[in-house]
Amino acid sequence: MSDIVDVAVSAGSFRTLVTAVKAAGLAETLKGPGPFPVFAPSDEAFSRLPAGTVDGLWKDLPKLRAVLTYHVVPGKVLAADALSMTAGGKEVPVKTVQGSPIRVRPEGMLRKKVRVNDATVVTPDVEASNGAIPVIDQVLLPP
Repeated sequence: MSDIVDVAVSAGSFRTLVTAVKAAGLAETLKGPGPFPVFAPSDEAFSRLPAGTVDGLWKDLPKLRAVLTYHVVPGKVLAADALSMTAGGKEVPVKTVQGSPIRVRPEGMLRKKVRVNDATVVTPDVEASNGAIPVIDQVLLPP
């Protein structure tokens, strides 16, 4: 099984994320032993950011690293785990590698979807050898 970075590259829908990870110098870390759950915004999610946001991140590597590490949770957490953590429909704060927490909560009448801040997990738990990639529909921006 491939690592997080190789899985993201082969998926073909994370070009912006993979480019950002490489530019920020995080590729080798995400190729490491992990586990790394990475809430991964698709290229489409990056395209929804306000005009100039992505270009601004390329010019500010510390800010780019902060945004990227805000998508990574230490330890093994899968979308299925998030559903059990939020039993009863409650929101649960989960600390990120960046340091600030993200808000994880179930969504929908049957509570079978997971929200992360304002993003929705659209594809849960694409597995990799060193973690999982829950695909989200928005880029998470740290507070």
